[in-house]
Amino acid sequence: MALDLKNLDLRDALDLAILVEDEALERYQEFARLVGGRYPGDAADVFKQMAGFERKHGDELRARRRELFQDAPSRVRLEMLDDVEAPDRGAPRVFMSARDAVEVALASEQKAWAFYDGALPQVTDPSVRILFESLREEEKGHQALLKRRLAGLPAGPDLTEEEADAPGSDPG
Repeated sequence: MALDLKNLDLRDALDLAILVEDEALERYQEFARLVGGRYPGDAADVFKQMAGFERKHGDELRARRRELFQDAPSRVRLEMLDDVEAPDRGAPRVFMSARDAVEVALASEQKAWAFYDGALPQVTDPSVRILFESLREEEKGHQALLKRRLAGLPAGPDLTEEEADAPGSDPG
């Protein structure tokens, strides 16, 4: 069953936003496990940091939903969306660089911004419009944060397994 954005009310919109954050959180946690941590600031650290951002954002949305709608059941399910903000499943690689991890995260934030921006013309409920506009702006802020971080990272290829295991190969 696809999600009909024209008929979203504020409760459904909050539930959708929570699912978007939770899906991204789970994907970033999976990526952190897959790439493994080798040194402070590596790709696993980038993914762990992004998971933390997604968790915090989801918790804020959950608190707002609880405040407005208590324990009313959700009508929105994960099957109704896929990869709104979650990074591409094929993105992680063992020994990927922090720079590549930030680029994966940036692409995810751009994808989330595009989702909310594309949804706005279809949304008729004024409270949902305000929420989606706010979420779209937050995604823009996340992009700016990641671009600043990217600017501080060295350009270059990922490490090979041999390079990563070499003594003194800590690129951080």
